[in-house]
Amino acid sequence: MNAIETLGPGLLERLPAAVQKPTYDRASLSPGMAHLGVGAFHRCHQAEYTDDLLSLKFDRWGIVGINIRPPALADTLGRQGGLYTRLIRENDHVEARIIGSIVKVVDSQDSAAPALAVLASPDIELVTMTVTEKGYCHIPSTGALDLGHPDIVHDLANPEAPRSLPGILALALEQRRATHGRKLTLLSCDNIPTNGVILENVVRSFAERRGNGLADWIAANAAFPSAMVDRIAPAVSPDDLDSVEQWFGYRDGAVAVGEPFRQWVIEQKFAGRMPRWDLAGATFVDDVTPFEHLKMRVLNGAQTTLATLGVLAGLEHTFDAIADPLLSVFVKRMLVEETLPTLTPVPGMEPNAYIEQSLGRLKNTAIRHRNHQIATDGSQKIVQRLLNPIRDRLNQGAGIGLLSVPVAGWMAYLILASARFGKRWPVSDPYAGRIAAIADETGRDAPALASAILTILAADETFRKTVTSALGELLSGDPMAAVRHSLEQDGVARLKRSKLSAL
Repeated sequence: MNAIETLGPGLLERLPAAVQKPTYDRASLSPGMAHLGVGAFHRCHQAEYTDDLLSLKFDRWGIVGINIRPPALADTLGRQGGLYTRLIRENDHVEARIIGSIVKVVDSQDSAAPALAVLASPDIELVTMTVTEKGYCHIPSTGALDLGHPDIVHDLANPEAPRSLPGILALALEQRRATHGRKLTLLSCDNIPTNGVILENVVRSFAERRGNGLADWIAANAAFPSAMVDRIAPAVSPDDLDSVEQWFGYRDGAVAVGEPFRQWVIEQKFAGRMPRWDLAGATFVDDVTPFEHLKMRVLNGAQTTLATLGVLAGLEHTFDAIADPLLSVFVKRMLVEETLPTLTPVPGMEPNAYIEQSLGRLKNTAIRHRNHQIATDGSQKIVQRLLNPIRDRLNQGAGIGLLSVPVAGWMAYLILASARFGKRWPVSDPYAGRIAAIADETGRDAPALASAILTILAADETFRKTVTSALGELLSGDPMAAVRHSLEQDGVARLKRSKLSAL
């Protein structure tokens, strides 16, 4: 290659040998499934599993990628015929591979019609999705459809022109019932516990308000399996795009970057045929819950802890935070001493080994996962990652001195983004406005701030005391004092317990 060309089908045979290429005939693929939310994670996870499966056992399972929210796909994946480079990076090691499983892309940001044309097609037997926690328009504490959500209010008033995921899926299922009646499996791949249950709740709740027996038809003809997905895939940077050009000599506007580790656990609850992803390393199980809890509370709990405390400490990336000696000791002790006792055994996984593996993954210096990115939408994440294990610990009559610190960190992260505290950084969180209003009204009084915020979380008195203490220190000139003190207090408590047990 002389001039810099853009990746596309015509370039495949002329790529350097260092770049892996699809080993199957992409021209023979036809759409069999759709994916909503074609971002970095999908391109590093479900699309790669499908690419692996196509190489092992060729079938018709081409993916139609659909975005109903920005970014648009036409100018990136669309220009490249659905092809993109997946980079696996671990410290100094780089592995480049072209993924070919996406056969078509559809932009549906301005109107639901293009998405509906795909989702209602009889060719589509499966819909997967990664639309983030907010995309489900649900109430995180209950999993119920949020009837006050602006998009849900709009869609119930304008059911033929939906904006929301529940509205679009309900209308697609209604159109399938009216045109061909074929069954459909809808598989959430978002990082939400019992994501299949939540997806079914919001879609059927929306359909019930449509009437005409739609909810009953969905119950009989659609399946909503839960799934646990795992691979760290940070937002792609301009440097990532430039690196492909520098290393391999072509331009790719849809690069995806991930770590070597990946996992996909899928509930066996299908309406019809499913791709044999198990042949490519996925696991089909009857109950995803133990896998979800382990991953959410250990890996994701560590990420949220390191992200919020890392920002407060002035650290930019996850690997910067876990390289900090204080934060490294803190997060490991929190997981071992307070998180693990809340978990049920997971077949084939040794808990302490899983903690070591998870923390080791976070040390990967090539995965430039920014702490601010992980902290985004923290209010949607802390329930399953931190608050649920805290509730379990309180029910056990056990201490929560360590788990309370990252909850206070989440509060401090949002408080410091308020006008009262000088808006130290921009945030994206559904609770940001409410907490900014509390901060503006309350001022810098940590107990008053904590009390007002914890009212939202319906916290009990023990929780209030531990969080209030940590929050005051996190808002001080030495935010890591809360981390040091929690470790010191935990050490004293452990010494007392050991002395009592020796009596």
